Amino acid sequence: MHYQETVVWNKAIRLAEKVCLVSRQLPAMERFGMRSQLNRAAISVPSNTAEGWTRESKRERRQFLSIAHGSLAELHTQLLICERVGWLRTADLPEIKSLIDEISRMLTVLRRAARHP
Repeated sequence: MHYQETVVWNKAIRLAEKVCLVSRQLPAMERFGMRSQLNRAAISVPSNTAEGWTRESKRERRQFLSIAHGSLAELHTQLLICERVGWLRTADLPEIKSLIDEISRMLTVLRRAARHP
C-alpha cells in the first residue's frame, strides 16, 4: 500500500492544511516565530509519516514514525500556548485537536507494530 492511501497520512495532511490556515490568525509579530513553528511542526507530521512508510527496515520506519509523533506533540503544545495567550480563538481548534488525538493513536499503533517481526 502506498502511503498516500493510508488513513493516518491523509489525516495528517488535513491537519497540516488546517494548521496552516489557522496560523494566519496569529499576530503579525509572530509571523516568523510561532506561526513558522506551528507550520513546520504540522508539515513534519505527514512528511515523516510518508518517509517512514517508504523505509525498508522496521527500525527506520519506527524512527520516522517516532519523529512524526514528536512533531505532533510539539504542535499540540504550541496550539495550547496560542490558545492560552489569546492568539487563537478556541472555536477554531476543536477539529484540529480531534485530528491530533486520532493521529496520535494511529502513530502509536503503527510504532508498536513496527517493533514486532
